[in-house]
Amino acid sequence: MSLRILGIDNILFAVGDLTQARVFYETYLGLPVKFVVAEAGLVAYRLGEEEPGLLLRVQGIEPTPPRATPRVWLEVADARAAAQQLETLGVPLLKEPWEVGTGWIVEIADPWGNVIGLTDYLKVPQKARKSLRG
Repeated sequence: MSLRILGIDNILFAVGDLTQARVFYETYLGLPVKFVVAEAGLVAYRLGEEEPGLLLRVQGIEPTPPRATPRVWLEVADARAAAQQLETLGVPLLKEPWEVGTGWIVEIADPWGNVIGLTDYLKVPQKARKSLRG
């Protein structure tokens, strides 16, 4: 049985300086801020009208390991179930699934170190893909 990917959730980029990154993305690209978690070195931007966005995190601030590889997060119906399925298939998790404001996230890496996150919207189903809302 394979995972059912519903679509892109978020794209994550590591940056060296959050203030400088915000000037670039907000001033030059005109991206609207979705939310900021300053203590985590994180800012999220809206990309159009959908829920998926662009997240910038200062490189090296936990829980993000110090790497420059972009991350892509994909939406699934249940991230914890996806984690169990992946472990059954022998795919190592980068860490156990963790809880966020919208639901759960688990990250894995491909053989080259590219990070793929699987995230759900179990806590706020109204933000989930329409196919899950019924």
